Amino acid sequence: MAKTATKSKMKSKTSSAKKVQAKTVASKKTQSSPASKKKAIVKKTIAKPIAKKSSVKKGQFSAFDMKGFDKKTIMSWYKLQHLGRRLDEKAALYLKMAKGWSYHAPCAGHDGIQIALGQIFRQNKDFLFPYYRDLMTSLSGGITIEEIILNGLSKDGDVAGGGRHMSNHFAKPSIGIQNVSSCTGNHSLHAAGLARAVKKFKGDEVVYYSGGDSACSEGYFYEAVNGASREKLPVVFVIQNNKFGISVPLHEQTANLVVSDNFTGFKHLKIINCDGRDVFDSYRALKEARDYALSGAGPVFLHADCDRIGSHSNSDNHELYRTPEEIQEMKDRDPLPAFRNAILAKKIATEKELLAIEEENKQAIFAAADIAEIAPDPAGSSYLDYLMPEDAVGYDDRSEYNFVNDPDAQQYTFREGINIAMKQEFQKNPHTYLWGQDVASVNKQGIFNVPKGMLDEFGNDRIFNAPIAEDYIVGTANGFTRYRDDIRVVVEGAEFADYFWPAMEQLIECSHDYWRTRGQFSPNITIRLASGGYIQGGLYHSQNLDALLAAIPGIRVVCPAFADDAIGLMRNSIRSRGVTMFLEPKFLYNYRPSSTSLPGDDFIVPFGKARIRRQGTDVTLISYGNAIHMAMKAADELFAEQGISCEVIDLRSLKPWDRTTVFQSVRKTNRVVIAHEHYLSGGIGGEISASITSELFSILDAPVGRVASKDVPVGFAKSLEAAILLNLADIKNEIVKTANY
Repeated sequence: MAKTATKSKMKSKTSSAKKVQAKTVASKKTQSSPASKKKAIVKKTIAKPIAKKSSVKKGQFSAFDMKGFDKKTIMSWYKLQHLGRRLDEKAALYLKMAKGWSYHAPCAGHDGIQIALGQIFRQNKDFLFPYYRDLMTSLSGGITIEEIILNGLSKDGDVAGGGRHMSNHFAKPSIGIQNVSSCTGNHSLHAAGLARAVKKFKGDEVVYYSGGDSACSEGYFYEAVNGASREKLPVVFVIQNNKFGISVPLHEQTANLVVSDNFTGFKHLKIINCDGRDVFDSYRALKEARDYALSGAGPVFLHADCDRIGSHSNSDNHELYRTPEEIQEMKDRDPLPAFRNAILAKKIATEKELLAIEEENKQAIFAAADIAEIAPDPAGSSYLDYLMPEDAVGYDDRSEYNFVNDPDAQQYTFREGINIAMKQEFQKNPHTYLWGQDVASVNKQGIFNVPKGMLDEFGNDRIFNAPIAEDYIVGTANGFTRYRDDIRVVVEGAEFADYFWPAMEQLIECSHDYWRTRGQFSPNITIRLASGGYIQGGLYHSQNLDALLAAIPGIRVVCPAFADDAIGLMRNSIRSRGVTMFLEPKFLYNYRPSSTSLPGDDFIVPFGKARIRRQGTDVTLISYGNAIHMAMKAADELFAEQGISCEVIDLRSLKPWDRTTVFQSVRKTNRVVIAHEHYLSGGIGGEISASITSELFSILDAPVGRVASKDVPVGFAKSLEAAILLNLADIKNEIVKTANY
């Protein structure tokens, strides 16, 4: 096909039906060496009306310049476009018939860019992140008619994930079309992360992100564009601008009606605008975008002007916020009849040929629907399948029992233990990476020096800094691991756990990726968080996230309190597939009682397995993290003072937690006290208490005792911190009360 400069023809309209003459940016960024540091030149043109002699009827926007495209290509694209539109209609019909497809976002008016995006995408080579409106993109990219319908009807044979995700969320991981979230713009970070992996591994793939104009208002989308631009990643951000975010018009969403104008200041970012109704203009634009991404010069922001001919989805009614004139104008620019008319006018094909294609499509849909409609639904009993990937080291592993701390040998701190384990695993697997805030500064490696020496040993290619953008850190880790299954990423999710909150949306995404794809993708990530108090950190440096994290299905949560356990759990975390939240009580980093001698290379701590730190007969004392050291001290003092014998259990793993060890101990003591640093309300202790009461109520000789930090923020003053956080006296008092009940 002949290479042709991208033509830009854009038009916008406000919700009040007031016509706005939109500017189009045909970005012609000059490509120069970094040394020249020349600014990109952006040429702005005013869209001109189509000449009357054009084959396009009045009111239609697309030019359909078919120069350089042969008949076979043109006809195949018309066939795809017609097929996609008929499937669009089929989806709405299924809902009316109460057969399924309960969520449907029509693609009509986005035809050109979606057909072209599917065509530029190379199956089993490139990576494509579609969004929920991308029916035609998915069809064009390689998802079959039957697979489209199976997804719409949420059947077990849905290749996206067997009906586990919403209808209209098309994916086919086996050929590179990714399963994405419903959250608008969410997958932009995954696309950037995957593109980072392509660059790291020196691949020649291109990553395509597809989304709507309103998604560009999301903060994490800006993070993705900023990061991809800074890192010069081979990702193409395709923005399908239909001027509405559900019912909110574009002028209430963004400063510039041509959304790409909002991103002109990003270095290395090439901006290309095209007519998203016109498959030929869109394809030329995408080819230019692909070539730029492959050149290594950086990412592309491809802005496609589209129309949303119908409502946002089947739960929306656009007549409530659009005027009849606006709706009619959209219909007048309908790309399907416009393309058909252009084919006839340019004598590419005859009416008979087009009718034959349309009939063939009709019959193909009928045939696929007949198969899909009788296909089995997913078994309700399968809901637990693919919740978590299998651990590298299982519960029954006995390697940890081969190690006994030698107090006469060199003792390693809790911080050193984590460091040693990471270095060993990085040596073992060359596809292991670490990034986060401050982890790769030459003279400062991590705010608490946990990754000290790793930059020197493994270099900046594997150990590198991330911006202060927690969403970006976790989201790009998710995308990065999509490149190959042996990749492992360790991230410092935030300098303090308190600042991890911006990344929670991305953590939720990670938590159900494996389940949602029915095991087709697992983000293999260990997220390290410096947690807890006792350092006079105040409100924003003392928080515990443990209970909140443990409430999320699909992730592991561990919290070691000794150097050997830190080593064993870190080894298991990095080697295992899936997401592990690795909580590091920062008070313990250099706390001498948490130090141990160095266990052997075979020492690994299984997930969900507690450790009995002290044998006892009177009270089972359950704890973890900072609190386990107070619990052990309380047990020692009470035995010496009052003869109360406490069996102290260090949970180590909070999700899953060790019911077997806990229940066995309770059956022996018949009394329980749970002590943790997290707030009492909503804490881990409530779940454990409920489980014990439910399973062992008949053998309890006293109510389950719970003691924790107060339900208030942690004050900065030492006096306030001491009064608010869990303390030794609190634990001892609760044990005595329980023992004497």
